[in-house]
Amino acid sequence: MNEKGNLSINSENFLPIIKKWLYTDKDIFIRELVSNACDAVTKLKKLMIMGEADHIPADEAFSVHVVLNKEEKIMQIVDNGIGMTHEEIKKYINQIAFSGATDFLSKYEEKADGDNEIIGHFGLGFYSAFMVADKVEINTLSYQEGAAAASWSCADGIDYEMADGTRTERGTTITLHVSEDGEEFLDENKMYEALQKYCAFMPVPIFIDVMTNEEEKAEAAEPEKKDNTIHISQEEAATLTKDEILAKANKDSEEEKQEEEKEEPKPLNDPSPLWLKQPKDCTDEEYKEFYHKVFFDLNDPLFWIHLNMDYPFRLKGILYFPKLVEQMDVVEGQIKLYSNQVYIADNIKEVVPEFLLLLKGVLDCPDMPLNVSRSALQNDGYVEKMNSYITKKVADKLNQLFKADRTAYEGFWDDIGMFFKYGCMREEKLYDKIKDALLLKTTDGVYETVAEYLEKNKEKHENKIFFVTDEAQQAQYIRMFKEQGLEAAILTSPVDKPFVSFLEYKNPGVKVQRIDADITDTLQEKTEGEESEAKKQADAFANTKMENLFRGVLGNENLKVKAENLKAQNVSAMILLSEESRRMMEMMEAYGDNEMYKAMFAQVKPDETLVLNKSNKLVQFLMDAAGKEDKKEDCDMICHQVYDLALMSHRTLTSEEMTAFIDRSNQILEKLAELEK
Repeated sequence: MNEKGNLSINSENFLPIIKKWLYTDKDIFIRELVSNACDAVTKLKKLMIMGEADHIPADEAFSVHVVLNKEEKIMQIVDNGIGMTHEEIKKYINQIAFSGATDFLSKYEEKADGDNEIIGHFGLGFYSAFMVADKVEINTLSYQEGAAAASWSCADGIDYEMADGTRTERGTTITLHVSEDGEEFLDENKMYEALQKYCAFMPVPIFIDVMTNEEEKAEAAEPEKKDNTIHISQEEAATLTKDEILAKANKDSEEEKQEEEKEEPKPLNDPSPLWLKQPKDCTDEEYKEFYHKVFFDLNDPLFWIHLNMDYPFRLKGILYFPKLVEQMDVVEGQIKLYSNQVYIADNIKEVVPEFLLLLKGVLDCPDMPLNVSRSALQNDGYVEKMNSYITKKVADKLNQLFKADRTAYEGFWDDIGMFFKYGCMREEKLYDKIKDALLLKTTDGVYETVAEYLEKNKEKHENKIFFVTDEAQQAQYIRMFKEQGLEAAILTSPVDKPFVSFLEYKNPGVKVQRIDADITDTLQEKTEGEESEAKKQADAFANTKMENLFRGVLGNENLKVKAENLKAQNVSAMILLSEESRRMMEMMEAYGDNEMYKAMFAQVKPDETLVLNKSNKLVQFLMDAAGKEDKKEDCDMICHQVYDLALMSHRTLTSEEMTAFIDRSNQILEKLAELEK
């Protein structure tokens, strides 16, 4: 039986197919061909379950083999699945974009109860073989009793030849005569890498076979002859009884059997990945082992969420919250997307809520609407529902952990806080679900919700949240707060900058400001009763006097200076930057390279105020010595030193400022040493 013809295009399903532009990544061809082979096995299994293939043994061992022959530049994908008849080749191969999977599911829809575990949908994956091959051959034998083997070959992607096949066992062999462009995939390591990427969890055991030279092939093909001779020495024979000799023979035989079992090859994939199990059937150790194997992370995850949904759409998977070694580890998240255990892509934002792309995990979405290359998604209602479902499950898990064990929850908040702050800003519906489980770590070393913080501090500063961005630099302010029984939230990560504004937006009437943005009334010494007019005038004069002094000494005519009585006498001065001004400065830093923003911020100046503590002895000296000629040198030196000390608690000194500060400190120490002489 010989036949020649031209591949016909199914116009209804036609999609642009050009030999080497069908898919974006060349290595995807192996995913398509191996997934087709897995489909062939899955179809046969379904037929066996439905009673349509009773002649196949129930304990049949199914597998897919990828055979590499570097010398001959040949690659084969071999399965023992459903196979094809001559007519089926004409229907499924010669008609481009006619999907055998779709046809199969349609034919057996009622018996299959709507269950769809077949991978292929478009009927195009087979043609990805031409991305790496000049010629492709099919040799196949259908599962149907009495079927004849059939073969098909195509050397240019257009003209084909069909003939009787030579295959004697059920299944299909796809042979690729590899082109120069595809020779890299004949390397075992390269092929293993591609199979691990795309096929690590396909539902049928997959093996790589490497063909050697002809002599080794023949040797491998010839079965090893069993030597049933019992090997014992003359000395042993003289001392052993018949039963002991037989026992030794049985022991040797058992050891040989165990050795053979040890050498039995193992598939490179895991056909039954953990996410397919019911959560109640999985142990913590299994979850951790799976995490380490898939993501190569030596640290255990903090916790995980096992997704298992069958209606109104099917979605299975596991999302892991990794332990962060460093804050910037957050950018290394990886959500692997699968469809029926076939790898599709990493971090597809249409399916996975954007904030969860910071996590690690796997999602298997059999009903996902893929485009022809399976590397992107069509935006539709299904995807939106899936996105919402994942967000809800994550929120439920967080609330569950918070309520079940608050202590343990606080223990890993530092690792997960950034995920959820970012997530709340990206998706407000997440904030609405988890707002009562969002924590603020405070300078008192405790964790509080926003509501708890506001309630705890309402007597001291109602509807106001103070925070620090650098515990070391702002240590002076933190100490002053603690001395007066105040606390501030610690918000030091990059995501906290926008999160501050978000908190204000979601909590109307609540002011969120940095600890050095203002002086709370609790830090000031208040005079009992109403101040006299004379006292007010004296304070105004002192403020003007100090402002003129510092402006003159520092050479800054725009410097704002005011004197206050603070309870902390050992603090000489503080620099305050209004919250509005600080946020504006942060925007300048973030968008400073943008020409439009440069023009917008050109006239923006930091609204800083130097607050002098009238309760401090150094400030008292300055107030008394200002204007006295014999004290001018000391006044100048102390003014500079007081200002730099305040500046150091506000920001990092520049190299020039730090050099001047060190030189001045040495001069002050020298003066003190001279006074002691």
